[in-house]
Amino acid sequence: MSRFFSAKFDRLIPYVPGEQPKGKNVFIKLNTNESPFPPSPKAQKYAAEAIEKTMLYSDPECFRLRAALADRYGVDADNVICGNGSDDILNFAFSAFCDEKTPAVFADITYGFYRVFAEYNRVPYRIIPLKDDFTIDPADYFNAEGTVFIANPNAPTGIALPVGEIEEIIKNNPENIVVIDEAYVDFGAVSCVPLTKKYDNLVVTETFSKSRSLAGARLGFAVANKELITDLNTVRNSTNPYNVNSITQAAGIGSLEDREYTDENCRKIMQTRKQTEIELKKLGFVFTDSSANFIFAAHPDHPGGEIYKALREKGVLIRHFDADRIKDYNRITVGSDEQMEKLIQKLRCII
Repeated sequence: MSRFFSAKFDRLIPYVPGEQPKGKNVFIKLNTNESPFPPSPKAQKYAAEAIEKTMLYSDPECFRLRAALADRYGVDADNVICGNGSDDILNFAFSAFCDEKTPAVFADITYGFYRVFAEYNRVPYRIIPLKDDFTIDPADYFNAEGTVFIANPNAPTGIALPVGEIEEIIKNNPENIVVIDEAYVDFGAVSCVPLTKKYDNLVVTETFSKSRSLAGARLGFAVANKELITDLNTVRNSTNPYNVNSITQAAGIGSLEDREYTDENCRKIMQTRKQTEIELKKLGFVFTDSSANFIFAAHPDHPGGEIYKALREKGVLIRHFDADRIKDYNRITVGSDEQMEKLIQKLRCII
C-alpha cells in the first residue's frame, strides 16, 4: 500500500476471485462456477445489436430489462433493481441497511464477499457458525438484531435451506431486513421471490452469471417491496447510476426471452452433477447435498489442498479454501460431460 492509502481501509482484506488462467496454459476450468454453455442465441443477437449504439449512455433505469424481469417473476417493475452482477446489489444492501447500530449477520462458512462488504462499508458484523453438517439452524437467526444475509443455496457448500425455514427467519425478524442471495437457486432450490409480496423486510438477489451463462456480462438483480428498492436505488444513484451497460441489458433481455434454453441447460447441469457424484463416491469421496452448479467434496485419505495441487498439475482447476472447517474440501464446478469425465480420469490417477 502507498502512504496515501486511507487509514479507514487498514483492516480491509479484499475478496480473492477464483484463478483466471492466463498465457498459454490450457486448463479444464472448474473453479469459478461458470456455465459450460454459451449465452442463449437471443442474448447473443441482442447484445450484438446493442453494440451499435454504445456511443450513447445506457438506460440508468434499466426500464426494458426490469419490465422483462417483472414479467418473468410475477412482480411489478418497481419491485426490481438491476446491478453490475448481484455483488453490486449486495454491496448496496450492506450500505443501505447496515450501520454502527445495525450490524450485518451471516454464517461463518458462506460467500466470502459478505465479510469484505461489511469491512468496506465499515459496519460491524456478527458471524453465526453453521452446524457440524454445514447446515443452517434457522433459530440462530431469529431476532437477529441486525441485517441478515443468507446465501441459498449456500456457497461453498451448495446446501439449500427450505423456503419454509427461510420464512420462519423472516417472520422472526420483523424489525430486521433479511437478504436472501439466490445466485445458485436455478440448480435445484426454490426461490423466495414470491415471499417478497408477503413481507416488507425481505430482499432477494439473483444473478445471470450462473444459470444464464452471462458471467462475463456482469448482471444481477434484486426483488423486494417498492420502498426497499427505493432505498437501494438511492445508494446506486449516489455511486454509479449507469451501473449496467447497454450491451449487458440487451443480453439480459434476450436471455429472459430464451427461458427454455436456460431451463434445459440447468437440467443438463443437474444431470451431470448427479453422475459426477456417483463417480466421486466410487473413488471414496464424500460431499454435501448440493443444489448448486458445483460439488463440495472431500476425501478421507487425501487432504483437500493436496488434491487441489495435484489436479492443477494435471491441468484441472478447482477451488480450495484454507479455512479450518473446510480445508479438507474442494469446490468443483459442474462443467460439461466431457470436462467432468476428464476430471474423474485425473482423480483416478491421483487417488
